[in-house]
Amino acid sequence: MNTIIFSIIAIPAIEIFIMIKVGQNIGALNTIVLIFLTAIIGLYYARLQGLRTIRSGLVNVYQNKAPIYELFSGASIAVAAIFLIIPGFFTDLIGFLLLFPLTRKLIISPLIKKNKFKSQDNNTIEAEIVDEKKDEL
Repeated sequence: MNTIIFSIIAIPAIEIFIMIKVGQNIGALNTIVLIFLTAIIGLYYARLQGLRTIRSGLVNVYQNKAPIYELFSGASIAVAAIFLIIPGFFTDLIGFLLLFPLTRKLIISPLIKKNKFKSQDNNTIEAEIVDEKKDEL
């Protein structure tokens, strides 16, 4: 709970500080244009990565494999898109890191390995019970 409150306070403070520093170096109008440009480019790239992830997930489903990585990847792409919509350079950096497949794989792989489901060998036989009695009407 404390980390959530801390991040609610810290992230906007970091964003404002970075925007002021960038605005001092390149100007206020250029900073605003750069913020919009990173959002537009990031959302376009998020769309492309999302479509690629959906395609990869469907290939796994057709091959009777669980698309676990694709589910985590799709969720991280959605989070990245939200970070890219929020104006600021720090959230844009986090969003772009989540969009790149290499960094996304570095973040997601430990989560999947940590929570990997162990396959159990069940000797279950599927059957159907057939009632031999006929209705006596």
